Amino acid sequence: MIPYDWISKWAIYYPDKIAIKEYETGRTLSYKQLNNVANYLSNYFLNELKLKTGDRVVILAENSLEHIVLFSVAQKTGLILVPLNYRLAPRELDYQLNDSEPQLIITEKKYLENVSCLKSFQIISNKLNLDVLIDIVENEKDKNHFFDSIEDFDENHSVFILYTSGTTGLPKGALYTHKILFWNSINTALRLDITSNDRSISCTPMFHTGGWNVIPTPFLHHGAYVCLMKKFDPAIVLKLLEEEKATMFMAVPTMLSMMAQSPDFDKVDLSSVKYFIIGGEPMPLPLIEVWHEKGVPIRQGYGLTEVGPSVTSLHQDDAVRKMGSIGKINFYLKYKIVDDNGNQVKQGEVGEFILKGHSVTPGYWRNPTATSESLKNGWFYTGDLVREDEDGFLYVVDRKKNMFISGGENVYPAEIEKFLYTHPLIQEVAVIGVPDEKWGEVGKAYIKLKEGASISPDELKKYCEGNLARYKIPKYFEIIEEIPKSETGKINKKALLQIHLKSINKQK
Repeated sequence: MIPYDWISKWAIYYPDKIAIKEYETGRTLSYKQLNNVANYLSNYFLNELKLKTGDRVVILAENSLEHIVLFSVAQKTGLILVPLNYRLAPRELDYQLNDSEPQLIITEKKYLENVSCLKSFQIISNKLNLDVLIDIVENEKDKNHFFDSIEDFDENHSVFILYTSGTTGLPKGALYTHKILFWNSINTALRLDITSNDRSISCTPMFHTGGWNVIPTPFLHHGAYVCLMKKFDPAIVLKLLEEEKATMFMAVPTMLSMMAQSPDFDKVDLSSVKYFIIGGEPMPLPLIEVWHEKGVPIRQGYGLTEVGPSVTSLHQDDAVRKMGSIGKINFYLKYKIVDDNGNQVKQGEVGEFILKGHSVTPGYWRNPTATSESLKNGWFYTGDLVREDEDGFLYVVDRKKNMFISGGENVYPAEIEKFLYTHPLIQEVAVIGVPDEKWGEVGKAYIKLKEGASISPDELKKYCEGNLARYKIPKYFEIIEEIPKSETGKINKKALLQIHLKSINKQK
């Protein structure tokens, strides 16, 4: 038995303990049942479908118990899971299928139309409908199946290929190894105090590292319990947090804002929750205070697909005192803050965040150019600009790619956004750099107002005057009904730039 086969261990220690529940169907799997089905499918994939260690298995489906079964199969067999975003257009899926070259694709019927017409789909040797997998799970979970785990792959073998969002070009497949899986779980557990008694709700899509590696895989490693949801619904999440007696929950600030506005917010009992884990972007102080008044501490942090994703954590006791901070580095990671020449900057100065440790990706799938650009002398260059305060707390200033230069001055949109959030009428804000004939680039702020609020762009500009340097004040303010988001709830600045460019073209 190889040391990566976590589920087989918990099947011995806690055979009847429920490991996973699927909210929408009510289906559950105990650790023994999960191990039984994973053993069955490992035999089926290798002996019947003739898959072998290193072959890629694409999953195109909403969150389900079967994702977790396939994860256990990957730990036992060395197959590599490639969860793809089911919301992508056929052209985008075609690129990722061609790039990953899977030997098996598992799809839900409702997404089959998006891929069935693609040449890349036609040449895949093995295809399974998710319903077939569901039937196997239900029919085989109570039978004692055995599988001799394969021993010809090591910790540097990939368990996932996780495609990045592709905001700077074509998506890249980050290699996520068994080594990263283990050390990310250890880092996460040490900072979040995860035990086998913990319980969580997980609604982040599993084509994203957050859907796998913030809660589910560390919880599975530690024999804990996860209730999977296919999609986020604020009212249902509130209800489940109470009913399932959840101890932790991972979200982005937008999700917590929607939950706080739910009619059920004041009614639910969340006394079982130790804290919420927040990532993606800084959480505004008013929203932190709303949840603190509810008795739910806020635990913020920082992560990225290529490193963990668990990199830093801000203890809940520092949520207000160090508002905006991502906290301190996690246990088994090293970091530096460097300038463009790779030299370490002084404390308090802004530089690029670079990382080294066991949970750093070895690179990108079949992309040596991208690998060499990100990995230099064992350090991973995140592309995020950070600073460190006198107490050693880290702050993300902005993405390096988000920073723009206006009249020779570096401008960090995140700094402007943080200030604009202090305006009582603003619900959401996003600032981007847009082309300008005089200054090269200038800021444009997209604003979503609170319900019933009204304010003019000129009034917003006046609000900034005297509080921000003149070159930081956005030249344009545009009030819109909704700010576009990615699948994980993060603000999509690429979409905002496209909106701006389309409006410029119309004016021409």
